[in-house]
Amino acid sequence: MSTVTVDIAPLAEAGDPAPVLLTVVEAARCLRVGRTTCFALIRTGELESLTIGGLRRVPADAPAAYLARRRAEQRAA
Repeated sequence: MSTVTVDIAPLAEAGDPAPVLLTVVEAARCLRVGRTTCFALIRTGELESLTIGGLRRVPADAPAAYLARRRAEQRAA
């Protein structure tokens, strides 16, 4: 099984480490989908997220995991 990588390095400021958590907009940008679509993926549980304070955040590895699952589903179909 191949792995899927999503490059989040452009989201980090120069000299900063890569982010561990992404905003919904950053996750949407990684997946090349709109903000509303990203929220829909979160609402259905397809894209992992968590709430910190009142803020919704997506683990940096969640977009790649979502893509890997989608690719596996399409291959199985």
